[in-house]
Amino acid sequence: MLQIERKTIGDSVLLFEDDLLADVSVDMFSADFWQQQHKVTGQAFGRGVTTFFQQKGREYVLRHYRRGGLVGKVLHNQYLFTGLHRTRAWQEMHLLKRMHQWGLPVPKAAAAHICRSGFIYTADIILEKIPLAQDVFSLLEKQPLSPAAWTTIGAVIKQMHDKQVFHHDLNIHNIMQDVQGKIWLIDFDKCYIRKGEQWKNENLQRLLRSLRKERSKNSLFCWQEDHWQWCLSGYQGTNL
Repeated sequence: MLQIERKTIGDSVLLFEDDLLADVSVDMFSADFWQQQHKVTGQAFGRGVTTFFQQKGREYVLRHYRRGGLVGKVLHNQYLFTGLHRTRAWQEMHLLKRMHQWGLPVPKAAAAHICRSGFIYTADIILEKIPLAQDVFSLLEKQPLSPAAWTTIGAVIKQMHDKQVFHHDLNIHNIMQDVQGKIWLIDFDKCYIRKGEQWKNENLQRLLRSLRKERSKNSLFCWQEDHWQWCLSGYQGTNL
């Protein structure tokens, strides 16, 4: 079982899987570093800028942790430091490590960076990019998913819930499908192992709300209410 390695450089702590990114450095968590080496393959724009790059035949995703909501307008990317194990990057990387060991379809975390300044820290994470995959939202902008695909989505969410993993932001943008039809779950920032059962239905309802929201904004969005039953059938392990 591979362990997550750790090293300290000045005010920075680096976490890394040495079979993915060896000789990890603070510079690797800067988009400019990869731009200067002409290894950037693309960018995505949301709350912040996500950078895609290639290194030694593999594709990676570099994401800087940023706050949302009203607090994010003031603090942007700063978080209160209450211990390394409580930082967003440490928690996401270790959760993904556990999920990958469980065989769940999630990306591998290659490295993380936590930079502390007194009681404040900033953080970044590098993930392996899921090859030849698109988020399901983008797919539904073009055509509907098959009943089998929806059933698989439901079954994958059930696998995650069976391990008591609470996905903080389970929405249609955070579910992906690759060219072979495999379903993946992404974006595990602020996610954690949670006891109990009641929250699981609430998690599913969050996904349903995201589908209804996208449908209300775009009449051509290829999803209908009755498609939800396909997803539930996969979750419940019942036949269509």
